[in-house]
Amino acid sequence: MTSAPIAKKIPVTRSHHNDVFTDNYEWLREKENPEVVAHLEAEQAFTDQVTEHQEPLRQAIFNEMKTRTQETDLSVPYRRDDWWYYVRMEEGKQYAIHCRVAASDTGDTLADWTPPTVAAGEPVPGEQILLDGNAEAEGKPFFSIGGQALSRDHRLLAFAVDNAGDERFTLRIKDLQTGTLLDDEISNIFYGIAFSPDGTELFYTVVDDSWRPYQIKSHILGTPAAQDTVLYQEDDLGMWTGFDLSADRSQLLISIGCSEYSETRILDFGNREAGLTTVISRDERVLYDVDPVTVDGKKQLIITHNRNARNSMVSLVPFAELAKPLEQQAWTTVVEHSETVRVNGTASNASHAFISVRKDTTDKVQILPLADLLAPPVEPAFDEALYTVELSLAEFAAPLVRLNYTSFVTPPRVYDFLLSTGELVLRKETPVLGGFRASDYVAEREWATADDGTRIPLSVIRRADLARDAGNPAVIYGYGSYEASMDPGFAIPRLSLLDRGIVFVIAHVRGGGELGRAWYEDGKKLNKKNTFTDFVAATDWLAGSGWADPTRIAAMGGSAGGLLMGAVLNLAPEKYAAVVAQVPFVDALTTILDPDLPLSALEWEEWGNPITDPEVYRYMKEYTPYENVRPVAYPKIAAVTSFNDTRVLYVEPAKWVQALRETSTGEAPIVLKVEMDGGHGGASGRYEGWKTRAWDYAFLADALGATELPPRNTAG
Repeated sequence: MTSAPIAKKIPVTRSHHNDVFTDNYEWLREKENPEVVAHLEAEQAFTDQVTEHQEPLRQAIFNEMKTRTQETDLSVPYRRDDWWYYVRMEEGKQYAIHCRVAASDTGDTLADWTPPTVAAGEPVPGEQILLDGNAEAEGKPFFSIGGQALSRDHRLLAFAVDNAGDERFTLRIKDLQTGTLLDDEISNIFYGIAFSPDGTELFYTVVDDSWRPYQIKSHILGTPAAQDTVLYQEDDLGMWTGFDLSADRSQLLISIGCSEYSETRILDFGNREAGLTTVISRDERVLYDVDPVTVDGKKQLIITHNRNARNSMVSLVPFAELAKPLEQQAWTTVVEHSETVRVNGTASNASHAFISVRKDTTDKVQILPLADLLAPPVEPAFDEALYTVELSLAEFAAPLVRLNYTSFVTPPRVYDFLLSTGELVLRKETPVLGGFRASDYVAEREWATADDGTRIPLSVIRRADLARDAGNPAVIYGYGSYEASMDPGFAIPRLSLLDRGIVFVIAHVRGGGELGRAWYEDGKKLNKKNTFTDFVAATDWLAGSGWADPTRIAAMGGSAGGLLMGAVLNLAPEKYAAVVAQVPFVDALTTILDPDLPLSALEWEEWGNPITDPEVYRYMKEYTPYENVRPVAYPKIAAVTSFNDTRVLYVEPAKWVQALRETSTGEAPIVLKVEMDGGHGGASGRYEGWKTRAWDYAFLADALGATELPPRNTAG
């Protein structure tokens, strides 16, 4: 093969709001059509040919990741009742092994909650292997676990497995005493499983034909799945449904919502005949979530909500108040609303509430005793300016809470925060091998300025010894949708770019959640173009910062970030030497116009509804990448997709690549990389994941002329 595959044209006309669009490549949506499969295979063959010279670089980057990773390793054990649970990895194996050992009670509470010392690679006396992902994945093209649940007596383990990459799971139940699987098997379920307190019943979520989770079902162990009952069904196509258990596992919390309002219904296992209790009706248009607690001997709810609170606040509401109309209920403010602090949500255990907040782009955890929720919160402090700390585990009876910490230059750490003393105890820092020193790298906050004067935060990560001489290559990354924040986090693969002298910049554009709810709302629906122009402004800052050569800047983003890549390529293709668009949402208008496609109806609260609103249609028509490809010299582009991706169908990048090649006036290669046995995250297994990331990074580094590792003085 010497030229790119050319798909045949079968014109399909779409007509909405007096606009007619002719789509020549819509036929590529026919997943079962052998011609489509043959075309995708030809695309992959062409990609392999065009990028063949990058294989040594890919192998080098893969080897660097492998060398830096302690392949035989394990998580910090966490205690649940009378067991310590942990996950370990073994060198040469793709998947995690889930294990446990028995715990002991000596009467010394803190000692009993101190994790046992388990050395990587050493045998663990009394270890029970609960689930070996490698054994489960054997002979399968794909393997992913979509959830696990333990019965209250710790005898039964329910787990859900995906062997296709389409995020439709099959649920099985294992008897941990005998090591055998029960006959119960439920196919086609979604994320989310839990046992009832007595272990005789299992709850799970089901998706509809458009992959929208809409049912919560109950399965009685030992009965056929066909007899399972529907506890709740959501018929509003724009609402997403899920569930969780309360901290004490006495209640089932069913959550129904979209990005703008929600509804929670509670099932009390001790009073099932009462049915589901609604906390706040969706008719009130309040976005909220709840955390049941017992305060002063009374059942109460900690509610994170946006009632007269754009950035959300936290209130305490006695359960009995729910019988009254909302405006008559007595609510006590626990965390006041702030224009500068975003409240993300809460969790709790028997003695404390844990509140996740975002200040100045950074996630923090605040801790309050349930006995005095109006006291000033305790906030664990850390030394770095740019970091992420998240609640990991809050076991109900524990005298401590587990926190996960990371930054751009600090490998992940696990801390236990002792609730009685406020002491932070470091349990583990993920080892990074191969001579890694955190001091060799720097992460700094910079700000770009958008055309409307808005300041856009940037995270600039680089080698500490890099010269600011305007000659360096750079990669700029962005997402900017769904109020998702690109928080500081350590990534071993990124070191391979940094060590090649590449400056890595994350543009925290509008549409994300880094600066509160307003930051998100200013980048959604009829403000969506701000996401794209912010990214271009961030690129302009980088080009003029002195850190990068303006001709050696590449961009990368995935999913909704892939939409961002497509949009900025149409806005300013000349600013980028190369772009990697991972599972890109580049045919957004076509997708959202069809409510039968996966997730389309759920997207109306993010992008608007172009079916009913002509202004939304016009606005989306102006930016959706596939329909705005124009005759300019596009740079090198790699669109990366998976055949079984349910979230962003392969057809979107497949069509986009055809339009780009047909229209571009330049000679730069435009390729489509297709993972035929993968899902939204690509192929499964850690080594396959490393290969995928090495492919992406090699494509960028090659385009930037940054393929070699410069010699460095490693002394010191």
